[in-house]
Amino acid sequence: MYFVCFVVKNRKFNDQPFAYHQEIELEITTLTNLGSGLGRVKLADKTEEGHILRSSTSEGGWVVMVPFTLPGERVRVRVFRNQKNFSEADLVEVLTPSPHRVAPKCPIFGRCGGCQYQHLAYAEQLAWKQRQVAELLKHMAGVEFPVAPVIASPREFGYRSKITPHFAAPRREVRPEAGGEGPVTKEFPIGFLRQGTRFDIVDVPHCDIATDAINARLPAVRSNLRVRAAAGEFARGATLLLRDASGEVTTDYEAIVTETVSELKLRFLARDFFQNNPFILPAFTGYVRAQAAASGARFLIDAYCGSGLFALTAAHAFERVAGVEISESSVKFARQNAAANGIVNATFQAGDAAAIFAGLDFPPADTAVIIDPPRKGCDESFLHQLFAFGPRAVVYVSCDPATQIRDLTHFLSSGYALSAVQPFDLFPQTRHLECVITLQRG
Repeated sequence: MYFVCFVVKNRKFNDQPFAYHQEIELEITTLTNLGSGLGRVKLADKTEEGHILRSSTSEGGWVVMVPFTLPGERVRVRVFRNQKNFSEADLVEVLTPSPHRVAPKCPIFGRCGGCQYQHLAYAEQLAWKQRQVAELLKHMAGVEFPVAPVIASPREFGYRSKITPHFAAPRREVRPEAGGEGPVTKEFPIGFLRQGTRFDIVDVPHCDIATDAINARLPAVRSNLRVRAAAGEFARGATLLLRDASGEVTTDYEAIVTETVSELKLRFLARDFFQNNPFILPAFTGYVRAQAAASGARFLIDAYCGSGLFALTAAHAFERVAGVEISESSVKFARQNAAANGIVNATFQAGDAAAIFAGLDFPPADTAVIIDPPRKGCDESFLHQLFAFGPRAVVYVSCDPATQIRDLTHFLSSGYALSAVQPFDLFPQTRHLECVITLQRG
């Protein structure tokens, strides 16, 4: 079994401990939270030139990271980069496959950087994601806490309701067979970043994790783009948008789309953030609501409310709900969504980032707060305001458990106790997941 993404050699390549493109064999022992396999190779303490290697021999050897490999596999790999404490390599051949290895559904898996786990049976994807959350808790926060089994997506493929293919600036050339009558646009890839690169784009005519509606629309979008490029419309590259909302696909960033979650219909701009796996949203939002309500709080604040997803799906479980969002356009949609769904106990306000909880009259001891910050996590100012407000409970939703658990340490030092950790797999076939942690004020 062969598939490799070779990286162009850097002139300043560090050739210790391995030469550029040196092939080695090793056994993969675990998966990193970036989705790569990790193995170790025994090395001498010094090179022939006398350089001392930081090989961590006491831990079993020099670390080598290899994408698209699985624990328990014996593999042959080709080294393309030596870092200070580890090396990176491409997979050349699987010598002894894992019993959990499966045939990838996508023909460009291994080249496209969008998916990391199509070669791993789905049940094992869930098990490894659960384990990775537990390891992050232990190593980043010093906490050993039972992580609940990951709640699976109802769809393993065909679930993603938004994709954003890219293309670079189309190149123009004069073809001799065209009689030199003008420039002709060369074929160019439209898709996603190639695995292991920052700028190289691999052509993606079909995306197996995107919804059927998106894939039905994608050929026409790509064809239209090539026609426009041939007409000289693009001087530089760009990012496209295909958003599927309840089966209707738009490519217009400013279009208003409607997504149905359980009994609610939520409207928002196609370009705005909204969870991209609609099939798991009823279970996902239901769990967040249940955790907030289980605290015994009578009031709820959704501190990153967007167009109202969590606030409105939880509203019936509380006396009053307040959504806070710094984007005024999102607040406008949240208010419209509340009115359209007949929800009268929810209000929304555009909050100043420096005074998120200003003007809210909910008693903190009777209030739960839901937070769903960007991937980078909560900033220091927000956490100071949250701890000063001092709600009864916090339900923290995150698409990056690493930044979430970094923030957890601040909660623990501010008098909150961890009461539940529940991962959700909103992103099958990839290394990504959503994690919900519940904190109670001590």
